[in-house]
Amino acid sequence: MQAKPDYYGTYYAEAFQNNQVVDAYHFRPPYPAEVFEILASLITDEPRALLDVGTGSGDVARQCIDFVERIDAVDFSQNMIENGKRLPNGNHPHLNWIYGKIEEVPLNLPYALITAGSSIHWTEWSIAFPRFRDMLTPHGYLALPQRQTLPMPWEEELKHIRARYSTRQDRGGAHVLEELEPRGFFRRQGQKKTTPIPFVQSISDYIEGLHSRSGFARARMGEPQATQFDQEVRALVLQHHPDGMIPFQVVATVTWGFPEAGK
Repeated sequence: MQAKPDYYGTYYAEAFQNNQVVDAYHFRPPYPAEVFEILASLITDEPRALLDVGTGSGDVARQCIDFVERIDAVDFSQNMIENGKRLPNGNHPHLNWIYGKIEEVPLNLPYALITAGSSIHWTEWSIAFPRFRDMLTPHGYLALPQRQTLPMPWEEELKHIRARYSTRQDRGGAHVLEELEPRGFFRRQGQKKTTPIPFVQSISDYIEGLHSRSGFARARMGEPQATQFDQEVRALVLQHHPDGMIPFQVVATVTWGFPEAGK
């Protein structure tokens, strides 16, 4: 299996420092509430402290406030952090925003739970995972919640459009466990999938949400390419949803286990 290159995380993660990406991020589907019930059940140790890795605007961290004593939310984008501070629970006294790379920022250990949503593939695994292992309490877990929408009839056609326009050359975060486990960075203990929840979104908002992803950041695509991409996606989706509204079903999978040093 080909090793993950050293530049992988930093290069692609830098897209999230762009204000256009930050502004588009809230168009992503929400995490189902069941995700946070699962995360709460994984915390059994004291102190009830949580570390959220690659927190972005705190989509996970801000919703964990009610069942932990303290949250350290780390992100490489100051713009994402500033955006998160303006959102619900963003200024909660138990939420500590930290700017920097998870591989090197000073942290207040130990943690009963470490979470990493759509961000774990940005980290430099050979540094981050041994650090995670050393930061956990004796019964602490690393939990990886991943959200997605159930397949739509136009999904396959959209994949072809995305492949032609994406500025990324990797497979992305959806396949991260396929690499982490064989390479000895993660030892799975459990996994649970949530019940689907409805999420209705306009086509325009959906397209903006696509631009919140590193491979479709407008600054990297260039406006001519981004505009053409938008037109193709809109034309495709309108064939199936002529009223301009998309009735999604959102699910999430939470996988938890122990971080390891790698092979």
